[in-house]
Amino acid sequence: MITRIEKISSVSGTLVLPGDKSISHRAVMFSSMAEGKSGVINFLDSEDIASTRNCFQQLGAEIKREGDELTIWGCGRNGFRKPQKNLDAGNSGTTARLISGILAAQTFESVLVGDESLSKRPMKRIADPLKKMGADLKLTDEETLPIIFTPSSNFHSLDYTLPVASAQVKSAVLLAGLFNRDYTIVREPFITRDHTENLLGLDVEVENSLRIIRVNENNYPTPKEYIVPSDISSAAFFIVLTLLLKNSEIVIKDILLNETRTGILTVLKLMGADISADNVKNYIGEPFGDLIVKSSELNNISISSEIVPNIIDEIPILSVAGLFAEGKFEIRNAEELRYKESDRINALVENYKRLGVKVENFNDGFSLEGGVANKSTVLDSFGDHRIAMAFAVLSLLTEKEIGIENFDCVKISNPTFVKQLKSISR
Repeated sequence: MITRIEKISSVSGTLVLPGDKSISHRAVMFSSMAEGKSGVINFLDSEDIASTRNCFQQLGAEIKREGDELTIWGCGRNGFRKPQKNLDAGNSGTTARLISGILAAQTFESVLVGDESLSKRPMKRIADPLKKMGADLKLTDEETLPIIFTPSSNFHSLDYTLPVASAQVKSAVLLAGLFNRDYTIVREPFITRDHTENLLGLDVEVENSLRIIRVNENNYPTPKEYIVPSDISSAAFFIVLTLLLKNSEIVIKDILLNETRTGILTVLKLMGADISADNVKNYIGEPFGDLIVKSSELNNISISSEIVPNIIDEIPILSVAGLFAEGKFEIRNAEELRYKESDRINALVENYKRLGVKVENFNDGFSLEGGVANKSTVLDSFGDHRIAMAFAVLSLLTEKEIGIENFDCVKISNPTFVKQLKSISR
């Protein structure tokens, strides 16, 4: 099915976006692990979070929904039960990789599966450290899902240095470490999302730019109330749209402002964006506040390799900002983009080629320059929610006739995306 989104002249008003996806995943997981009643307020009601909820319900957690709030009765330490069927992570890499750290420590066998897209994504990166902890697990010959977990008699702690910038790998090891008396130590030479550490209240030391995180059974989750800030990755699409439209200004309420997630704001500000924060607060280690975004003239900049892990999910929409900014847009050191819901480098390059944009494909990124040349084009979302939303924003900025195949995949992270667009369109 082809979805067409027509150009608008400006945006204005206030947006209240759904809860952050990364924190929603973890809040559901930690509540399900804790013994007793927890609450999750402003959770993200998306397909990915539904996958996490379904997996933990199969493991024995009781989860009740009322509006944008969840009440969860968790199973406690050693309280999970053997699932009656395969645990299905759907399209969610976060679900699959984080729950693997928990399943590796259980005393029952389980099988973790995913949809066609997730079943192509690499899982060796989490399997390797878990095996070093003594976990008994088996991947496919292609080192992908399904994963078969078998109880291990020798599950132990680990001192592990992350070989890649991946919060999912880090979190899988930390969650596995919750089931051991001795400390598991993760040494992190890169900046990655720190929501797992924040929500578990873990101690973090820094030595010579190396983050050292320790965890053991004393850090096991207890019941609590989680208030989830709004998702900055979802906000990025509306931020870029507002910056590129004339005579536009919006306020986005209660957005997550964790410094491991605000790289997109840093890059856009260096490009000349008028973005400011107000009413900044802090809850369970996570800062959030209101973003005020105004129309701006943007200029492309050299994007440093150090910030790339911080902006990896926002690169599709950042490329749209780069297309309409002055100068050539180029992103390198972003090979991780090839292992998302789609090969996002190829997805972006293919779609920009269809638009008549001058684009170059690198192993670790891409570059583009020049405007949209082709009058009528059908683009492919490749079943990737961030690709679909990025090109929807581009469609709103041009007079060209642009259609997007399989736009419904936006439900993976933001089912109300189109409704939100309409609420601020003028």
